[in-house]
Amino acid sequence: MNLYLSVLRTVVPLFVGWLLTVTGALGIDVDSEAAAGGVTVVVAAVYHALFRVLEDAAVRLKWEPLRLVAGALLGWARPPEYPAKPDASLAALARRTGR
Repeated sequence: MNLYLSVLRTVVPLFVGWLLTVTGALGIDVDSEAAAGGVTVVVAAVYHALFRVLEDAAVRLKWEPLRLVAGALLGWARPPEYPAKPDASLAALARRTGR
């Protein structure tokens, strides 16, 4: 799920940025240069998705060289790690009991 969310969080801003550019912030005047921007967005999205999938596969397979190469080609040698959120009910219980 994290892989899917990572790709989605990269692709959506690329697409929205391209869409706003192409439509002239919705004044809508599309030309071949704007269409070329769409190709750029698609290539960037496919590139990101491909190397995130490779990076994720390398982590699962414990194949460090592939993980390093895929990560480096994404701009950072390690995939992002997000701290787990504590269970809200446990945090509320800790506040009530003063622990």
